[in-house]
Amino acid sequence: MKNLVIAIDGYSSCGKSTTAKAVAAALHYAYLDTGAMYRGVTLYLLEQGIAFDDMERIERALHDDIHISFKRNRRTGRNELCLNDHIREDDIRQMRISNSVSEVSVIAQVRHAMVAQQQRMGRKRGVVMDGRDIGTTVFPDAEVKIFMTAEVEIRALRRQEELAAKGEHVSLDDIIENLRKRDHIDSTRAESPLRRAADAVLLDTTHITITEQVDFVLDKVSSALFAAYAHKVNERISND
Repeated sequence: MKNLVIAIDGYSSCGKSTTAKAVAAALHYAYLDTGAMYRGVTLYLLEQGIAFDDMERIERALHDDIHISFKRNRRTGRNELCLNDHIREDDIRQMRISNSVSEVSVIAQVRHAMVAQQQRMGRKRGVVMDGRDIGTTVFPDAEVKIFMTAEVEIRALRRQEELAAKGEHVSLDDIIENLRKRDHIDSTRAESPLRRAADAVLLDTTHITITEQVDFVLDKVSSALFAAYAHKVNERISND
């Protein structure tokens, strides 16, 4: 089987990560949550008291002090973000990180550093990545590109449930405001803005289940694999 790169981009709380994890598990592919990497940088800057406009300290931190990796939790089966060799998965999901991550993500130096690391991680292919700019910037040659969206109210409800499950109770209005702010920042930033790649398939998750989302992506993967196989067969025929 040809190893593919599967890029799943889209807005926050559309089910990108949940779907991407399930697709990766079904295909026995690696999964990379690129959004978690930006959250990790955000967490570091906040904890160190580094202002988001202090480019000198940010560049130095990216070069010398911020080391991001993923470690598989055998109990839960999920990949968890490690910041400087410490698991910080729960910390990066806090609302205070959600309120600041888009501001950090627009910093060119941060994006360059994270994109370079993501490209290194996905070089061997056989990977599912979800984020904002995977199909447009990180892996524009990905064989499968999905762009996910959903109504903001539905996204806010999903986010509220996730936070409540972790003991963090936030009003729906605050979450909607946060999502709209992040949507605007992500879509209008100068560096790798959130946008649908020309060859990405649109998936609206407003009224469908996670299982249906996963099936949708796996169907596109099957089509891509068949196309790759057919192309290889035709090449052999042409060379004979």
